[in-house]
Parts: sequence; C-alpha cells; structure tokens
Amino acid sequence: MDNAQLDAMFSGIIGEQYQTLKLICPLAAKMSQLVAEAVDKFIVLQENPAIAILELGGGTGITTLGLLMAAEEAKVLSVDSEPTMQDQAKQSLQQWSSGQGRLSFDGRDALTVLKATETASVDIVASAYTLHNFLADYRAEVMTEIYRVLKPGGQFINGDRYGLDDISTHTRVIQNEVSAYFKALIAIDKLDILEHWIVHLFSDESENHVMRESVSLQQLAQAGFKDISLSHRCEVNALVVAVK
Repeated sequence: MDNAQLDAMFSGIIGEQYQTLKLICPLAAKMSQLVAEAVDKFIVLQENPAIAILELGGGTGITTLGLLMAAEEAKVLSVDSEPTMQDQAKQSLQQWSSGQGRLSFDGRDALTVLKATETASVDIVASAYTLHNFLADYRAEVMTEIYRVLKPGGQFINGDRYGLDDISTHTRVIQNEVSAYFKALIAIDKLDILEHWIVHLFSDESENHVMRESVSLQQLAQAGFKDISLSHRCEVNALVVAVK
C-alpha cells in the first residue's frame, strides 16, 4: 500500500479529522502512515496474517484505520483513555468493530491495559504520536510491559517525536516548527488551535516528557529488544521498529 493509497483511505473514512490533522500537525499524519506501512511489511512475512495488534493511543482512529487496512485479517485492540477522542473513533470505524468484529476498544490508560495483557500474546504493539506524551518514568514502565506482552518475533512499531541528541540542532528545529504553526493557523484565523498547540509543545519539550533518540533506543535495548531501527526521520519525528 503506497502513500497515495493510504492518504486517500484516511481522507475518505476519517475525513475532516484527518484533513485537520494534516493542516495543524502534518508530520503526525505522516507518522500514522509510516506505522501502517511497517505493519504491512510485517504481514508480508507472516504465514498466518490473522495477527493480534495492540494499539496504544488510538485517538480519533486515524492510525487505527491504517492498521486495519494494512492487516486485513488482524484483530486490533485500540487503547485510549481520552473518551471524547475514542468516541470519534468508535463512530468512524463502526464497520470494523460492530460489523466485522475485528476492532475493539479499551478506555483505560496504556500501562493498565498492558499489565492486564497476557505474556507473549500480541504480535504487534503499534503507536503513533502517543508515547512522547507520557512522563518519562511511566514510559519506561510501558516499554518493559510492551516487551513482555509481545510474542517472540513480534514487533514494537512507533511513529513519534524522537528528540535529536544535538540540543542546539533540536532547538532550531523546534523554533521552525513553532514558526510553521503560526503561519498555518493565523492564515485561517485559528488562534484558539494555535494556542492549544503552543501550550502542548511546551509539554512535549519539557525534560520529563521529551524522548531523546539515544536514550529511547537504549531503553528498548535494555528491555530486551533486538534489531532496533530508527528511520524516516523528519525534523524531530521518526519511525522506530524493534523486534522481540
């Protein structure tokens, strides 16, 4: 499934939600596509495509849809503790939940769900633009639990904000990101959304939230993962894939 197909798919079913995300945070939308493509590659190598996927931070369903389309025989559990966003996903993706029975939802937080999940029971733990929101200590526990619930050979696939190790370069990239927010949102008179994203960015960049590349990859290695790769870096965003 190429980028054009994914883009058309997201736009057609998720509609306004996806178009809004592309406008205010285009690289978040790109991360959802990359996660779906990585899942598609995993499926190609499987003798049995009826895999189990645990999605952390399903939000309004943009990444969830990509997972469902990339893995057409998979069952997906989408986890998000924000009910307003999850309700939008439930509405948009009814044909996969109530219709096909391939999608289910859990409104608890990520760590609670992971701890309640059986050891070595999941083929893929996938996420896009979620883990960077976690406090560092909480995220470390999440990584340990992700490794535990994955089957041998299973993959952790995450499209997210991975901070640059060079702080000066990282700062310049963030300055450019803020500038782009202003240009895009002032042009369409969305000052309320601009305020939201600037406030949110301060949280993303706080020392107890930011995911530095080297620290994050080392954390995965310490949890036991192998074949850890970071690719498709664009500014502070990248795709990370790690194998149990």
